[in-house]
Amino acid sequence: MAAGGEQQQAHRSGAYKQKNKQHKHGKHRSKGEIGRENKGKVAVVALTKKHRKEMRKLDRKNKANQLRRNKKDLVLTEKRKLGSRDGPPHLVAVIALHSGVDAGAVTKILKGEGVGGVVHEDQGVTGAMDSFGLVLLRFKQRFIFYRPDTDDLHSLLDVAKIADSLVFVLESTEGWDSYGEYCLSCLFAQGLPSHALVCQGVADLAVKKRTESRRALSRLVESRFPEARLFPVDSEQDATLLLRHLSAQKQRRLGFRSHRSHLLAQKATYIPNTSQNGTGGPTTGLGTLCVSGYIRGRPMQVNRLVHITGHGDFQLSQIDAPADPLPIVTAAPRPGKPERDVEMMDGADGDVNGNVRLLMKADPEKRESLQAEAEVDPMEGEQTWPTEAELEEAEEARKNRRVMKVPKGTSDYQATWISDDAEQEEEDDDDIDSCDDDDDDEMMEDMYGDNESQDAGSEWASEGDDDDGEEEEEEEGGEEISSTGRTGAHQKYDQDMNEAEEGEGLRRYREARANEMFPDEVDTPLDIPAKTRFQKFRGLKSFRSSPWDPLENLPLDYSRIYQFQNFEHKRRRILADAASEEEGAMAGWYVTLHVVDVPFSVMESFQTGKPLILVSLLPHEQKMSVMHMLVRQHPSNTEPIKSKEDLVFQCGFRRFRASAIFSQHTSADKHKMERFLCPDAPTVMSVYAPITYPTAGVLVFKQRDNGMQDLVATGSLLSCDPRRVVLKRIVLSGHPFKINRRSAVVRYMFFNRDDILWFKPVELRTKWGRRGHIKEAL
Repeated sequence: MAAGGEQQQAHRSGAYKQKNKQHKHGKHRSKGEIGRENKGKVAVVALTKKHRKEMRKLDRKNKANQLRRNKKDLVLTEKRKLGSRDGPPHLVAVIALHSGVDAGAVTKILKGEGVGGVVHEDQGVTGAMDSFGLVLLRFKQRFIFYRPDTDDLHSLLDVAKIADSLVFVLESTEGWDSYGEYCLSCLFAQGLPSHALVCQGVADLAVKKRTESRRALSRLVESRFPEARLFPVDSEQDATLLLRHLSAQKQRRLGFRSHRSHLLAQKATYIPNTSQNGTGGPTTGLGTLCVSGYIRGRPMQVNRLVHITGHGDFQLSQIDAPADPLPIVTAAPRPGKPERDVEMMDGADGDVNGNVRLLMKADPEKRESLQAEAEVDPMEGEQTWPTEAELEEAEEARKNRRVMKVPKGTSDYQATWISDDAEQEEEDDDDIDSCDDDDDDEMMEDMYGDNESQDAGSEWASEGDDDDGEEEEEEEGGEEISSTGRTGAHQKYDQDMNEAEEGEGLRRYREARANEMFPDEVDTPLDIPAKTRFQKFRGLKSFRSSPWDPLENLPLDYSRIYQFQNFEHKRRRILADAASEEEGAMAGWYVTLHVVDVPFSVMESFQTGKPLILVSLLPHEQKMSVMHMLVRQHPSNTEPIKSKEDLVFQCGFRRFRASAIFSQHTSADKHKMERFLCPDAPTVMSVYAPITYPTAGVLVFKQRDNGMQDLVATGSLLSCDPRRVVLKRIVLSGHPFKINRRSAVVRYMFFNRDDILWFKPVELRTKWGRRGHIKEAL
């Protein structure tokens, strides 16, 4: 203790501990000798816990800055490569959004001599009506312009999937018409790449009205493009400003194409196969399709499968590297260094003489298979005689079986669905009784027309009406979908009206209206016993908490599909591997792909001017499974869409037909089936389809009898999960004939005594929430 009762302050060491000089005992080393031994190393200084924490925080901050800087450098590198000598040409699609504008006039100005570019008419897409290559030595950029047919909606969407930029041609006063609005809705739902807005005719106005016209048009397009800049293209100087903007604008990243290698065919040749034995006999109907174009996205592997949009999946035999047809030549070739000149002019894709060089050839042992469905083993589910251990376990379970009081006439199977709390309720009071249910509910099916039901209440659910499994989806193998024309364009209602189609639409509308007013309610049939009609259904006390085995009563088709043990983990792993791939034909190379066993219809489609798009599939993407898509009904669709109706789906690069099952989008383990597409809530569509890894946009079309297709829903890919349980719920309702204090007599729910006894174990529920059981049949 210090004098005066004051405590002595404890010593607190500083950031660095004191190091006293050691005693010089005469045998010390010199400073130079110590420095040579240490070789510049500094002694470790012990830091306190506080300073170590501060140093760790600083290290984390520096690491985050480094990651941010590296990501920024990577984005800038990809942006600078696009259109340059080391990357693919900038692919620009010119789209007219109004029937009164001419997109060809815009491309004509872009090809003008005043722009200062070198136009290559033959280096666009062969067979397209207006496609050409453009090399701007001033900007050291190269472009490929493509003008798709706007009357063919699917061709327009296919080009937008791989285009780097879209140029929308607007009308100077209206902007776009109704069909242009329809195309924009599809493009936004699919995923809109970088774009630019152009208009013509502003230069023809008076000088004082030009600014006012541009401001009015800008206000008009703010609803769709809030931050877009409007470019007038009336002269070659305006075209130069547009090209500068296209080459320097920020590129939007689309998830479904950034993880996959894709290619737009610029040239294609077809070599038919001979007979299988190679003796020169009759052709087999298949052949080898040689497709030339620039690789975009990720590097392309020769052993991977490729998908041709609208036609199917195919294998590659080899990848060739011809000379680059659209080089950026900034200087005369040097005779002393021919190799460098080749690299500058064509990226070393071919010889100086234009000879084609073989890049890689497919390995039959490593090449992925086209098998889409699993092989079914009919003996896989064979039952064997139980072992002694299983017999003992079953005997023990029988002895420990609980004893419960059930209504008279209840079978063992029915008794298993009665819970203890329901027994206690029945013992406490006589609650609800009678030939049927109390005020309303109980089962499932389709409910058409009017009935006297009071409410929709109870909990009856099943996995399907006509199907034994969770889903009854159909996916047709053919993927070539007829293209749509201008939807709803100047069609007169009274002319060529189809009475049968109108009657079918009226019937579907009445069904949807009845389902909306009385959801899940059905009428008990008079000619068939209810226990026979509803034998596939099961009574559930609680739709949320009652157990349901997802592997119970699966349809036979489930033996042919594939299932992931953990789909999300597999998706992340595959996408991470795809992002780090550095082997194969790199992005920006001009290559020729040899696609084997292709039908001639693919070549015919390309010759008619339709775009031919090839995309490299990720592992397992050719296999069939159950895909779930989260969609919303499109505002332009007013017709009711029924579950299991034949629809056309566009998911990422794929396009196929399927009959989907609709269900609610919830976080529970069981999901209620919807009979119609909900107009005001998101709906999950479940189909048999090839596996696709999210994210990917989904467009759903409905085809008319005349071949035209209407957009009915848009959304995104949700997951791949064959174990997602979709239950169909029905409600059987009755009319209260007589209401007592603790019981009621209900009519019109069942029409024979056997049905009443069969449904005794099922709990009843009234419109106001009162619960009970059937007591007896009167």
